[in-house]
Amino acid sequence: MQNRLKTMEILLIEDNPGDVRLTQEALKLGQISNRLSWAKDGEEALAFLRREEPYQQSPRPDIILLDLNLPKHSGQEILKMIKSDEKIKSIPVIILTSSKAEEDIHQCYQTYANCYISKPVAIDKFIKVVQSIDLFWLTIATLPQ
Repeated sequence: MQNRLKTMEILLIEDNPGDVRLTQEALKLGQISNRLSWAKDGEEALAFLRREEPYQQSPRPDIILLDLNLPKHSGQEILKMIKSDEKIKSIPVIILTSSKAEEDIHQCYQTYANCYISKPVAIDKFIKVVQSIDLFWLTIATLPQ
């Protein structure tokens, strides 16, 4: 396992405040130093990633957790925009969504999602999934600097 000394920057793009709170709780229970930023819709996510007003000082995320069902821009649209932007396309994007549709899974991998995870309904399983993401992507995988 890698020994990370810096705080890992995570951008959660999620419109459901309940899922945001669960994600925050799961990350807090983990042993990895991280800072979670939250964008509630596609427009806000793009402004954050592009460091547009009011996000000029926003940190560059080490990973992005992306829901597919978002207002203003769908998760699929956001994924395409991220992966076509030279400045941010190397940031790993983990799809974390309630959709189990084969079409969604296929389309996300076709547009270069790094991982696709269906959100479990049970709270304890959801927390374990988020902690697994945290463990793998933030301690085992080597991320671009």
